[in-house]
Amino acid sequence: MQLIHHGGKNTVTGSCHELVFGDRSILIDCGMFQGADAQQLTEPFPLDNVKALVLTHAHIDHIGRLPWLITQEFDKPIYCTKATAELVPLMLDDGLKIQQGLTFEARKPIIEAIIRLLHPVDYYRWIDVDTFRCRFNPAGHILGSAYLEVELPNQELVVFSGDLGLSNTPLLPDPVPPKQADYLVIETTYGNAKHEGVEHRSQKLKEIINRSLSDGGTILIPAFSVGRTQELLFDIEQLIHEHQLDSKLPIILDSPMAQKVTLSYQKFRSLWGEEAKQRLKMHRHPLAFEQCITVGDHQAHQELVNRLVSTGEPAIVVAASGMCEGGRIMDYLKALLPDERTDVIFAGFQAEGTLGKCIQQGNKTVWIDEEEVSVNAHIHTMSGYSAHADSDDLLKFVEGIPNKPKQIHLIHGELESKQAFANILRSKGYEVVE
Repeated sequence: MQLIHHGGKNTVTGSCHELVFGDRSILIDCGMFQGADAQQLTEPFPLDNVKALVLTHAHIDHIGRLPWLITQEFDKPIYCTKATAELVPLMLDDGLKIQQGLTFEARKPIIEAIIRLLHPVDYYRWIDVDTFRCRFNPAGHILGSAYLEVELPNQELVVFSGDLGLSNTPLLPDPVPPKQADYLVIETTYGNAKHEGVEHRSQKLKEIINRSLSDGGTILIPAFSVGRTQELLFDIEQLIHEHQLDSKLPIILDSPMAQKVTLSYQKFRSLWGEEAKQRLKMHRHPLAFEQCITVGDHQAHQELVNRLVSTGEPAIVVAASGMCEGGRIMDYLKALLPDERTDVIFAGFQAEGTLGKCIQQGNKTVWIDEEEVSVNAHIHTMSGYSAHADSDDLLKFVEGIPNKPKQIHLIHGELESKQAFANILRSKGYEVVE
């Protein structure tokens, strides 16, 4: 067995790993580099021996290079869960439009070619992938996310974690560790950090909102269209239900992509966690409540930005992208960062080199659309909304495997994070490959 990393080995973006056995291989994910990672030169890699691509989930840092595969005339099957198969075309079409500036006519044949290769698969079902056997298991990260079990021709099991979710989130069930893993390949995004408890996050969100609204102004929440947006809406609906938020306060979802993804979350309700299902039984609508206003076309979006700037009226705006690298959040930030009444809540990981990271770490000025923008807004970070497991959850997943793996390979983490988690594992007797 050989493991070749084409991205995501020492970074949190660009995930792409090739599992080789003999003269045959499969790819696990094929993601785009983002932020500072995008500056590195990546050599195209040969696809001659690749017999299939297996996707762990639909975030762009795990699927963003699929269009490149199509340009290389890749025609092998792409396996993923059914929910991921629905999200992949949405995410890629949005990425090609916003990041690459491609027209609908240019995007259409690329998306159609990818759709033709998609093979949706149920969770827990073993499938034959050339000489390998594979199985998807819920990872609790976003809708459709999975960790992957791969059985090699010699019957050894390799487990790829994909991105593991935080424990005890109400919308999706927790990942359950596998019964066996001869080799474990695991993410370390937060291998050196511990998150705030999920049980306290809605209360902290309420405290920030109340403090922010005391002087008016807009609360901006840059959020990933898949996962983070839905978790935020879920908690905001609970605060409204408990009468802890003003029923007249507008909750604005300004992201056409997030609106489409939220509909997919509603479609795949069978994948929700028990707490979320209980709300449905109570005839509540945790992702489609009356107080949530969606913004349609770009003109309506621009009118709203101008209105918030001129009036200073209170509102909560949830908009993509999560790392402030494009999308409608950019217009809000450009217009409202100079206003000291504005609050920005970061509820997800901000990669090095992204605008989100610059704002989060306290820069007093940033550049947006080649213009220097002053940052007078109040900046908040909430780790309880992370879609990634923290060091405790990662360790819980590893120790949940009954017999210790022969090796644990650490990926999807920056150097400090990987080293910290490697030290934890080694102290417990695991053999670690960084």
